[in-house]
Amino acid sequence: MTRFLHDRMDAAATTFASPVRSKRLTVVLGRWLGTSFLICFATGLFSHLLQNPPAWMFYPTWPLWIYQLTQGLHVTTGIAAIPLLLAKLWSVYPLLLQWPPFKSLLQVLERASIAIFVSASLVELATGLLNSYKWYPWAFPFRQTHYWLAWVIVGSLALHIAVKLPVITRHWSRKSPESMEMPAPETEVAHRSGISRRAFLTTITASTALVVLTTAGQSFTWLSPVNFFAPRSKNTGPQGVPVNRTAAEAQVTTGDVGSDWVLTVQTKAGVRSFSLPQLRAMPQTEHVLPVACVEGWSQSALWRGVRFKDLLAAVGAPAASDLQVTSMEKSGNYRRMTMPAVYSRDEKTLLVLELHGEPLDLDHGYPARVMAPGRPGVLQTKWVQSLEVL
Repeated sequence: MTRFLHDRMDAAATTFASPVRSKRLTVVLGRWLGTSFLICFATGLFSHLLQNPPAWMFYPTWPLWIYQLTQGLHVTTGIAAIPLLLAKLWSVYPLLLQWPPFKSLLQVLERASIAIFVSASLVELATGLLNSYKWYPWAFPFRQTHYWLAWVIVGSLALHIAVKLPVITRHWSRKSPESMEMPAPETEVAHRSGISRRAFLTTITASTALVVLTTAGQSFTWLSPVNFFAPRSKNTGPQGVPVNRTAAEAQVTTGDVGSDWVLTVQTKAGVRSFSLPQLRAMPQTEHVLPVACVEGWSQSALWRGVRFKDLLAAVGAPAASDLQVTSMEKSGNYRRMTMPAVYSRDEKTLLVLELHGEPLDLDHGYPARVMAPGRPGVLQTKWVQSLEVL
């Protein structure tokens, strides 16, 4: 039986063999893939910490576009990793058909790291891509699963690099002796396979660049003209700004925001209510701030309303106060949001009443919503009902 499996695996490896494959090619692809994963992991971790802050968390409010940049990079590098991962798998595929699968403890670690890394990466990239389209054909919670899978990927990648470090080191440079040893001259390789290693790398580079260029326009304005396949486009939606969660999805109706709507602000001294005309009578401030969502899209817009520090001063609360903001949403993970003092005291943090000089559309959070610099879109609470000074 063992001999039979050995022969079958050897036959399969021979079938899928290609002179284009080499250790040098695998190392190059690994560098690109590793870089994309590390950028994706770091920016994703930043987003996670903003939404689930530990006690030591530092909240950057400058530059204003910091979350716009980091989350755009997160989704963009995640998309770029898809063709790179497929190319990396192609470059090592015949090696996975060896029999027996391992002959030493080192090979056990190598195969285990590959199995965990590949399986976790495929699930992570597939679900992340579907999340950008807000499609969830699964029963598990996306955000928590996405977060912990990222740690599994980074851990298995670190183990794989540690095991393969001698090989990586020998083939890291194009001028290293091992990398210069070719199984066949370049012309012969091209003749036998129809493509050279250089052409293969060029194809992968072009493919990766293509998927990035045609999707990153939802995050980066200068790429908007070629934003063909991303789920969001700039300057669309009510008042020219995309909407991620509509009033209908949040179960907020025009009846909920009628003329009897008031904002309640609770402090240790008591509760005070503000009607919409009273809020409009307060000093108004406007700023261009980006709304940036975890799905990767973002857009800057002109927001106008009452500074939170002015609102807190009106109720006798310190400007540097932690706040709990409650929405009129009937349910949802972000119906209640905690705003740390670093935002409430910031000059640019607004209780927004207008967008582009007009009252907010219901889908944008009428009659009032939060806009603070450097925060994820899910924390820019819409349809604000009450504030509590903590």
